[in-house]
Amino acid sequence: MKYMSGNTRMNTSMDGGLWKGLKRSVSGASLFLVTFTTEGGTGVVGLGGNVPGKIIDLKVVPGRNWILQRSAYLASQPSVDIDIAFQKKLGSIFFGGEGLILQRISGNGVAWASACGDFNVVDLKPGEMYKVSTANAVGWEESVKYDISAVGGVKNVLFGGEGLFVTTLTGPGKIIIQSMTVGELAMSIAPFLPNKG
Repeated sequence: MKYMSGNTRMNTSMDGGLWKGLKRSVSGASLFLVTFTTEGGTGVVGLGGNVPGKIIDLKVVPGRNWILQRSAYLASQPSVDIDIAFQKKLGSIFFGGEGLILQRISGNGVAWASACGDFNVVDLKPGEMYKVSTANAVGWEESVKYDISAVGGVKNVLFGGEGLFVTTLTGPGKIIIQSMTVGELAMSIAPFLPNKG
């Protein structure tokens, strides 16, 4: 929360109990959730991410769940559930840049995700594939197949700057790609930071 109107109240709780809170925590969200309510009419709550970037609203409906990278979940309506999602392929765990655990967003309502840089949202048709630089995939609908593939070509591996692997996302479903990762942001500003020896 960055700001809220004067008639808005916040209440922090371990929504769903200890087990649910621990699962949220392991997936990269918070052990506790903050609920905002208003008194005497509508109110305003301003949310912000932890790095310069964008916030996107995700329409969550039954049967149309979202999988997000660990740090992407920002907030949601109370009717939306945050849970753990596990990588299904060994290659994705070790080379996908996201690790074993992701976030699964389900239920019925709106959730907000944030990430570094700008967003490109692509609605993949059945069988359509995008190859995304590792860690630039912010999220995807659960109907999208997520995997890892080799970049291919010795010159590409040695001089392409993308590493050995890319993330492959195959439709149908929407995907969210970020233009910059937190690591890339840090590397871009590092030369401008004061050097203390």
